[in-house]
Amino acid sequence: MFHFRKTSEMPNAATALKGRSSPIPTAEVHEIFGRSLKGPYPQGVETAYFGMGCFWGAERKFWQLGSGIWVTAVGYGGGFTPNATYDEVSTGKTGHTELVLVAYDPKELPFKDLLATFWESHDPTQGMRQGNDTGSQYRSALYCTTEAQLAEALAARDAYNAKLKSRGFGAITTEVSMAPEFYFAEEYHQQYLIKVPHGYCGLKGTGVSCS
Repeated sequence: MFHFRKTSEMPNAATALKGRSSPIPTAEVHEIFGRSLKGPYPQGVETAYFGMGCFWGAERKFWQLGSGIWVTAVGYGGGFTPNATYDEVSTGKTGHTELVLVAYDPKELPFKDLLATFWESHDPTQGMRQGNDTGSQYRSALYCTTEAQLAEALAARDAYNAKLKSRGFGAITTEVSMAPEFYFAEEYHQQYLIKVPHGYCGLKGTGVSCS
């Protein structure tokens, strides 16, 4: 167990926790879909990563989309510490944010539908927090794996930013970029709200629609 003071300030490569060379253990298959969590995924399936605060409720938002979703998984990314644990990420000294990996078939589920779920399910204007959850691990992030995804994500961000501003919200603080290294979280975090149906979920959108 790590006992560092939690911080909302981002570390840099020199000050971040050092991590480890080997991945931490995680689940092998998805609790709902029964498919390999880490893949390989079928040809034509694409992936993207979404940070919306606590990843338990965020992951549920995406697996509930149903048809077109291959698997979802939770993990960490956007920081410096390789193969970080949850305790390490929670200190704020890894630089990672909590992420949901979404593997989906774009022929069945367009990327724009994932973007709508992302933008409408949390408040992307809050910086290093989401509701009562504070710290760099809860910052909003959207990481893409293709240039087409990235172009669509940036356009959607700008359009949603204008809508939010018209309703009195501040500017979007979401990180939008090509995906950094993703590290799978521990097994007990995967599909957590299936295992603990009444577990914590702090997600709350702005009430502003993308459409």
